Amino acid sequence: MKNNIQDKIFDIFNYAFLISLALLCVLPFIHILAISFSSGPAATAGKVTLWPVEFNTNSYIYAFSKPEFIRAFFNSVKRVLLGVTVNMALLSITAYPLSKPVGTFFGRTFFSWFFVVTMLVSGGLIPTYLVVNWTGIRDTIWSLILPTAVNAFHLTILLNFYRQIPRELEESAFLDGAGQWTILFRLYIPLSIPALATLTIFNTVAHWNEWFHGIIYLDSMKKYPLQSYLRNVIIDVSFDTIDVNMMDILAEVTSRTFRAAQVVIATVPIICIYPFLQRYFVKGMTLGSLKG
Repeated sequence: MKNNIQDKIFDIFNYAFLISLALLCVLPFIHILAISFSSGPAATAGKVTLWPVEFNTNSYIYAFSKPEFIRAFFNSVKRVLLGVTVNMALLSITAYPLSKPVGTFFGRTFFSWFFVVTMLVSGGLIPTYLVVNWTGIRDTIWSLILPTAVNAFHLTILLNFYRQIPRELEESAFLDGAGQWTILFRLYIPLSIPALATLTIFNTVAHWNEWFHGIIYLDSMKKYPLQSYLRNVIIDVSFDTIDVNMMDILAEVTSRTFRAAQVVIATVPIICIYPFLQRYFVKGMTLGSLKG
């Protein structure tokens, strides 16, 4: 009976702590969402908390009317599609040989440490910038993709997942005449869907949310991804262009509601991805702890 009471008390405090932690994460976004759907004067006066005041969608209409915002949005979509494809392709083909035993792949330990060292020591911003400049990819979308094409931490996750696949399956495939590429694409990758889906989420979020490289490597604002564009918008609170035909809408829009609407629009695509990959995400994070 005493243990049952202690367990219930622990559960109550545990749930209370987790709910409080969840609210700390969710409430700021709800506040931004409420501001984006509120009138400009109400938001400026500080009347908006967790519910819109004088509900309207003028901030969203104005945001979607700006070609700069639309261009930056599709730049980010392009970056995510290209970046995640390159990330996952290179991770898959790099982790496969590194997952082999030392006797199978000579020099495996050396190459493994070659990647691990990059997790501990970085070349720094200036050498990286010089490499990007000298390779001729500066001011192109590839400057946002290739410098981070292979993440050493993600590589470690995937190669350890590959090592959990029974060697008997690979040996059977060899006896049937399969080569290394066939084994990789028809055996290892299908069996590693949970890990690949998890890493896909990581890379998608990383590419979508990253803003610093766009400011460093891109000269033209027309090439900025969405987060780099939003960074400039948040710092510069003024409207860069005013359309006379939208004066009625701008009467209900302020820089605060406009910025909030853009932040919400930038967040929605990532929120929409999680429900489709959540089951793979949970399985990929827990499966490695269940196998020896």
